Amino acid sequence: MGSVEKYFELVDQNQQQFIETLREVVAIPSVSCDASRRGDVVRMGEWLQARWEAAGAVCKRVEPGKQDLHGVELDLPPVILGQYGNDPAKKTVLVYGHYDVQPALLEDGWDTDPFTLVETDDRLIGRGSTDDKGPVLGWLLCVETHKQAGIEMPVNLKFCWEGMEESGSEGLDAIIEAEADKWFKGTDVVCISDNYWLGTKKPCLTHGLRGVSYFHLQVEGPGADLHSGVFGGTVHEPMVDLVHLLAKLVDNSGRIQVPGIYDQVMPVSDAEERTYEGLEFSHTALASDLK
Repeated sequence: MGSVEKYFELVDQNQQQFIETLREVVAIPSVSCDASRRGDVVRMGEWLQARWEAAGAVCKRVEPGKQDLHGVELDLPPVILGQYGNDPAKKTVLVYGHYDVQPALLEDGWDTDPFTLVETDDRLIGRGSTDDKGPVLGWLLCVETHKQAGIEMPVNLKFCWEGMEESGSEGLDAIIEAEADKWFKGTDVVCISDNYWLGTKKPCLTHGLRGVSYFHLQVEGPGADLHSGVFGGTVHEPMVDLVHLLAKLVDNSGRIQVPGIYDQVMPVSDAEERTYEGLEFSHTALASDLK
């Protein structure tokens, strides 16, 4: 049996074991924006480090410093850096992912406990199963299965797992800058392992991400509540003014109306247009998933 066939045979054999490992990490409520859960976030980072080291990786735990979270000073969760393989004849892939999650409660609309993995006919449901514990776990299980099959990894792996992505990645920038010519030196390509497939049948390799900008706007009005029967129509209401401002940002088709914002956006090429032809994507399926 060829090495690739042996690997995929083990993947099939280990499927339930993989699911149980995902169940274990989903059960850790590593909510980074909740001060009461900070210990769980750290525990999740430590779980990853221990498991990777058991698989043979060299890891480095980096402490990003302190955080002021709503008046409470907390230690930021560790960034776990690691390397598996150091063969100069191989390319080196740096993988980024995060082990923290967004908050989740039954009253948010979940049908089951968010931190208990539930298996349905075609899905595994639990907080972090896709964003981003499942993808992060995939790399670990890939390496472990290669070892089990007695197959060398075709590349060297470096990784960077953080615990604050869902809270603005506080503390990560400084670590990346400090380690650029140290831990990350020799990297040939970076893979951000924190994204989605377009459907459920065909793997998706994302090669571009939308940017995001945050702005804070304050609209001020009278210093006291005013009687609408006396002042209505005379004094401008801040809420109405704010609605007018927001309505001017985007038109009915979703095009941003801020002057000059598209000046540096490259047009889609014919070659890029052709890559969309083979995508497995259905608007109907998307609408169904959002119900």
